[in-house]
Amino acid sequence: MSCGMTMVKYTLFLFNILCSICGILLIVFGAMLFSNIHTVEDFAEAVKTQQVPLTMIVLGIVILLISFFGCCGAIRESYCMSMTYSILLFVLMIGQLVLVTYMWLQKDKYLVIMGDVVEKAWQNRTRKSDYMDALQISMECCGRSGRADYHFQGYYPPSCCKDVRQCNDSTAFNIGCKQAFVEFWDKNADIIKYAGLAIAAIEFAGFIFACCLANNIRNYKRRSGY
Repeated sequence: MSCGMTMVKYTLFLFNILCSICGILLIVFGAMLFSNIHTVEDFAEAVKTQQVPLTMIVLGIVILLISFFGCCGAIRESYCMSMTYSILLFVLMIGQLVLVTYMWLQKDKYLVIMGDVVEKAWQNRTRKSDYMDALQISMECCGRSGRADYHFQGYYPPSCCKDVRQCNDSTAFNIGCKQAFVEFWDKNADIIKYAGLAIAAIEFAGFIFACCLANNIRNYKRRSGY
């Protein structure tokens, strides 16, 4: 195998090692956000109310699986694995571009979906409040529409305040989590879109490298057979 293709081989291997690390991190962070599951009923509830961490876990597993084929194809110089990796990476890239395009053209619908995430978390807060607490801490918000949502119970959860020891009317966050969450995605939509396009471009470069490597492996094995 030529020196140039050897460099492509190891570049592709390192690229997939980095992708594997990203996949593992997505799985870990998604699992940390996911509710503690004790029964089948808990699992069904978590799936309905916690799409964000669940999506992170699934995406992490997909990236890890694709990276496995890429690493094995590069190190073992396997034409089959390299082509499988190329196809999977191409499908992932197309799916990512479809998602970015959807966010670009259907931004209003996407923001409605983000609002529904908070609605579902609020509706299930009496049984599983950890996801609502995570929203209130990270978004610095209180309740679904505002802190008045907690007036019926006579106190605010500690996650509604910066100082958890003194959480009252004067220290509780004013803004509701639905508004805060939707505004967050609205402000960062362009960053997410352009980041998605940049990642898709990197994936396309990986796809080209993988195709070149697979083609070189096939030609090398053909020449070896003579």
